[in-house]
Amino acid sequence: MVIAIKIIQLLLSLSILVILHELGHFIAARSFKTRVEKFYLFFDPWFSLFKFKKGDTEYGIGWLPLGGYVKIAGMIDESLDTEQMKQPPQPWELRSKPAWQRLIVMLGGILVNLFLAVAIFAVMLAAWGERYLPADEAKYGVSVDSLGRTMGLQNGDIVLTVDRKPVDGFNDITEAILVDNASSVQVLRDGQPVDVLIPKGFVRKLIKANRADFLSPRFPFVIDEVMSSSAAQAAGMQKNDRIIGVNDSVRLFFSEIRADFRKYANQTVKLKVLRGADTVDLKVAVSGNATIGVKFKDLGAFFKMKEKKYNLLTAIPAGVVKAWDVLALNVKSFKLVFTQEKGYEALGGFITIGKIFPGTWDWASFWSLTAMLSIVLAIMNLLPIPGLDGGHVMFLLYEMIFRRKPSDKFMEYAQVAGMIFVLGLLLFVNAQDIIRLFR
Repeated sequence: MVIAIKIIQLLLSLSILVILHELGHFIAARSFKTRVEKFYLFFDPWFSLFKFKKGDTEYGIGWLPLGGYVKIAGMIDESLDTEQMKQPPQPWELRSKPAWQRLIVMLGGILVNLFLAVAIFAVMLAAWGERYLPADEAKYGVSVDSLGRTMGLQNGDIVLTVDRKPVDGFNDITEAILVDNASSVQVLRDGQPVDVLIPKGFVRKLIKANRADFLSPRFPFVIDEVMSSSAAQAAGMQKNDRIIGVNDSVRLFFSEIRADFRKYANQTVKLKVLRGADTVDLKVAVSGNATIGVKFKDLGAFFKMKEKKYNLLTAIPAGVVKAWDVLALNVKSFKLVFTQEKGYEALGGFITIGKIFPGTWDWASFWSLTAMLSIVLAIMNLLPIPGLDGGHVMFLLYEMIFRRKPSDKFMEYAQVAGMIFVLGLLLFVNAQDIIRLFR
């Protein structure tokens, strides 16, 4: 069920983004009286799942869920319709339009993706506001996995600064280490300041592990809800119980207890539980998924979260700022592919994208991730690669600067080469996903 929910969210999110991206091209083309022959969600080689024609445009849904497209009359695109280009230019064709109009048509999808991200962030901020854990509120310190320990961090370290600069939100710590090329982290360990130097090659290890949660805030494991017909209910667990021990070992924090549950999957464990002023011993069966059937209290129960409220007017500029921050973060992350040794290991395909969606349906997470993916889609399409919008933009800028068009034959060869590269890249990143699954 968890995998199905992730797949549904992924398909819905990508469908929204693809339709609106292509709609950007469509509206721009039609506004300049350019004919759009096809508007498709997903690709339709050989056949389509559904189609109908209205006016000059055929609308449809293809069977290959790798994107979508609009076929604009008078341009060499992924359809490679060279026969049309051999005919004399017609007034309704894109090639008959001024270069500045063709440039707007090519940028239409990218601009819609950016505007969509701003709109989603603005609406979310107006509806729910902004809430995050300040770095200086993580009073129990950090929890680190084996990867974090290789960096030199320890459970319970309280992060003070990164490269001797304060960070605002707790999540900014990981961002500074991963994308800002930080060289050290200053922590408080057992009451003493310690300078943790980030080892050379650590970012590459992070990329290879495809794991940004090597560091997280420590917090107690306190029960918020006991699920009906669960092992926890059968054992007599109650709301507000705090787990403080597993099998005679003291365990005060969520991360430690979760690690024990994984260790004792499909076994019965003895839990020491703090209930009010009393300590209670309970025996609970741990499932194969390392769960006992409870919901735990979130960070807001233990830390003073930072909250900002917005109305519709203040949410719009805040949405622009948030979209810009996400754009800048993705550009920095993209640079890792070229600046880090074997940075290509950071790339991922549909499985990687699907994993970022939660296993339960959460509209706030869905729309937030959709806005982020919208920005990623805009960045990827702006790359100056023939076959992508950025490739067409590159050739249009060449034409506007040098006052001459590349030949149709050159554009045809460039389009073919670009499509081969893009399809090869698509196969590569999805193959990496499959290899990671087996790894």
